[in-house]
Amino acid sequence: METCISNPHAVLISSPGLGHLIPVLELGKLLVTHHNFEVTIVVVASQTSAAESEMIQAAMSLKLCQIIEISPPNIAHLVGPDAALVTILAVMMRESKSTLRAAISSLTSRPNVLIFDLFGTEFFDIADDLGVAKYCFVASNAWFLSLTVYTPLLDKLVQGEYVDQTEPFDIPGCRSVRPEEVVDPMLDRRNQQYFEHVRIGREIPLCDGILINTREDLQPKALAALRDDKLLGGIVKAPIYTVGPLVRTLEPTGSNREVFDWLDKQPGDSVLYVSLGSGGTLSYEQTIELAWGLELSQQRFIWVVRPPSTAKADGSYFTAGSGGDEFSSFLPEGFLNRIHEVGKLVPKWAPQVNILRHSSVGGFLSHTGWNSTMESISNGLPMIAWPLYAEQRMNATALAEELGVAVRPKMQPSERVVGREEIMTMVRKIMVDKQGQPIRDRAKELKHSAEKARSSEGGSSYNSLSLLANKCKHP
Repeated sequence: METCISNPHAVLISSPGLGHLIPVLELGKLLVTHHNFEVTIVVVASQTSAAESEMIQAAMSLKLCQIIEISPPNIAHLVGPDAALVTILAVMMRESKSTLRAAISSLTSRPNVLIFDLFGTEFFDIADDLGVAKYCFVASNAWFLSLTVYTPLLDKLVQGEYVDQTEPFDIPGCRSVRPEEVVDPMLDRRNQQYFEHVRIGREIPLCDGILINTREDLQPKALAALRDDKLLGGIVKAPIYTVGPLVRTLEPTGSNREVFDWLDKQPGDSVLYVSLGSGGTLSYEQTIELAWGLELSQQRFIWVVRPPSTAKADGSYFTAGSGGDEFSSFLPEGFLNRIHEVGKLVPKWAPQVNILRHSSVGGFLSHTGWNSTMESISNGLPMIAWPLYAEQRMNATALAEELGVAVRPKMQPSERVVGREEIMTMVRKIMVDKQGQPIRDRAKELKHSAEKARSSEGGSSYNSLSLLANKCKHP
């Protein structure tokens, strides 16, 4: 006789960083509110990011899901001071395994399913030991997943560094990936983060199913390849569930009330929102050029400003929302006075969801992290794609060349400083110039299809998560 579990208990595991935490929290909310799950979310926290801590506390206060916060392990003896982000995250998760196993074992309600994010694939055996299903949640997109699961084969096929190749890399059934678009771990095949990336690519197919933060109509080609046994489906084998876009509801505005008072006074679709995500930083020279480009565009803007970094483009990944608000030392002389009527500067962190939903906002200069991309598309906003790290170069290509909702610099921002004139031109194109109208129209079109995907009345993503829920209820 078939067993039916009316309220299955799902345990979701999140690695450090807002880019991972936010979609895990949103997935948990959906499982509780739409599919009658009990949900526990185990977070390996960085405990160095004020924004991350606030997000965890806000989730705890909602009391929809049980939140268990695991302190980060000390990995100073395992990684060097210049270790890459993927290496740090992989080692942090690996060293948290025993603590995480103990946390799951101590739950009063036995879990029926474990859902790990991309950095939790080494934990699949915890689910096996419990005798429950294990799923991998990819908080990014289907093209990125396609490259990730195919990288172990590319590792054998490609000689030398990927970035030194002259031809794109063919991914079965998918758009090819140009050498300059590869994800950060593939930039240096001698770096530990590359070995971690290849390992993750090998381990993902070992799960019972893959959840992706995208929707069926957004990436049909890559999704079809992942499901086709003659293409990537022969590697993946597990069923694919599209559950996106996973976007946050409105946030508390906190100390940013004056930003919204200012927005309320601006014309509709007239303000460009400028933010490079929770981890992104720019060089001093690029910060200066961006400031000049915004000023020269003569468009209204809100800019989430961080002090320049001489180190990495992901320099604030573990410290998002922390620090002071002194701008004058690294912006052009007189800039603050000249733009005070048309521009607003916000230090470090802003309630992005609220800003993007405001009727006065008409465009988004973004690092193209996938959470921000989903939030932008869900609000019908054209974008200036400014990729910095991780898989963001692939995201920028998809937005500009496949989806038609973005413009981007002529060269990768990681390769050279983007000049003020080029920035001015991009801003004007997506905000006001006639030649940018197709981009603005396309953005509005994708907003409507995003709403349909989430709908409980036949929406593709709602139906996809329902299929997963039914599988968990009838194991």
